[in-house]
Amino acid sequence: MPTDSPAPADTPRTPPAPAAPVPAPPPERAAHRDPGPGRTLREPAGLDAPAPTALGPDAPAPTALGPDAPAPAALGPDAPAPTAPGPDLLAPAAPRGYRAVFAVTEFRAVFAAHLLSLLGVVVSELALTVLVYDLTGSPLLSALTFALGLLPYMIGGTLFAGVADRYPARRVLVVCDLLCAACVAVMLVPATPVAGLLALRCLVAAIAPVFTGTRMAALTDILGEGDLYVLGRSLLRIVSQSAMLIGFGAGGVLLTVLSPRGAITVTVVTFLCSAALLRFGTRDRPARAGTGDGRGTLLKESLSGARLVLGDRRIRALMLLFWLPAMFVVAPEALAAPYADAIGAPPAALGLLLCAMAVGHIGAELFVGSALSPRNRTRIVLPVAAAGLLPLLVYVVRPGLPLALAALALAGAGAAYVIGLDQWFVDAVPQELRGRAMTLLTAGLMTVQGIGMALAGLAAEFFPVHQVVAGSGIIGTVCTLLLVAEVRRTAPGRMSDTEGRDGADRHVTSR
Repeated sequence: MPTDSPAPADTPRTPPAPAAPVPAPPPERAAHRDPGPGRTLREPAGLDAPAPTALGPDAPAPTALGPDAPAPAALGPDAPAPTAPGPDLLAPAAPRGYRAVFAVTEFRAVFAAHLLSLLGVVVSELALTVLVYDLTGSPLLSALTFALGLLPYMIGGTLFAGVADRYPARRVLVVCDLLCAACVAVMLVPATPVAGLLALRCLVAAIAPVFTGTRMAALTDILGEGDLYVLGRSLLRIVSQSAMLIGFGAGGVLLTVLSPRGAITVTVVTFLCSAALLRFGTRDRPARAGTGDGRGTLLKESLSGARLVLGDRRIRALMLLFWLPAMFVVAPEALAAPYADAIGAPPAALGLLLCAMAVGHIGAELFVGSALSPRNRTRIVLPVAAAGLLPLLVYVVRPGLPLALAALALAGAGAAYVIGLDQWFVDAVPQELRGRAMTLLTAGLMTVQGIGMALAGLAAEFFPVHQVVAGSGIIGTVCTLLLVAEVRRTAPGRMSDTEGRDGADRHVTSR
């Protein structure tokens, strides 16, 4: 498994020294070289030249030492020490951490494409909400525009997940971007009715999990399956969190100088730029699934992949550890407006309450990704996941704005456990299922957050807001502790063979 700290290429391999100086080998033996894989130094030019017929006492010392050359002690006490002229000796130290991820050219293209398309999506969501409200004057339809960005995720992620493994990743990513650009372009047509706008919004949301899952799986091809992949995923998450802080602000500024349709035009451009970056900035790799996997229909293949993924006890436990805390942690964000009103906070407090969790998440993820070693990042997964929702218990005392902001920032910081969880997940999922598994993971994550927001809003109809948030922290912590115990039981080396199969014996041998 590749890591970001491979053994240095110039590590010396010292041949065993002879017990006493020996004469030079005969010519036919001196010319022989062992071409085995044990070499770590590049051989300088001239090693294939024939050896001298005889080496007398006055002969000059050889200038290039191959792996079978005599040890330095046999050259005489006055012979100069041999040097290794390989270029690796002068190479600078390899970058580490996030710098090592950005050193990969393909990842830079993926990162730029993600940043562009994400900002475009955020701007279009805001502009489309304003456009629907201008056309209908209905707050319900305006709010529904936001909700439709979450609801189709599970549909698209379940029914079309097979695309991620069935076709080459670059082709899938480019086509998804072009389809989204086409959908948004139709929104710009003045004759498009409101029902058409909402339907197009659903279609873009259904495409999103396929795109995201394919990109997550493609990162393992670009960055490997080790620490570089984990840090690459971390960077993309940081961008997603930052979009909440920057994208809506940028969209608000655009709407002051452009019409809603004019702002939506920006999204078309960002999708096209993303498609171009992925097309020309990444390599074309073959489809992940074998030829035998493509015989069934796409729907059958997608559903079969979901069944295999969820049928594996280990993968199922890890996937739920992504989903469950996220379902409960969204309660304070969903109820930020009523809570700000309940404590008599000024209007600006709403923006602070919505941003605090994202700020905590970004700061913690940067710290964990840059300051902790891969081993320590995996060590903190279960403890941090188990304690991540505890800051929400502060809401029991109906805190004022400063204490509430601190609690939300800590709850956001608790999400940093997913850095280590990413490594566990990619290790557990077979390569031929990776695209479908990650598409399902993305779809489920967005869906459970939508469900969590809806349940929090429903509970707030019957209980005070601060009690609902505190209750989310209590119930979520209890559920997470039970799930942490299941993840421990399914850890590699702890499951028996029967438990490990648990319905997944058809693919576990292909890992």
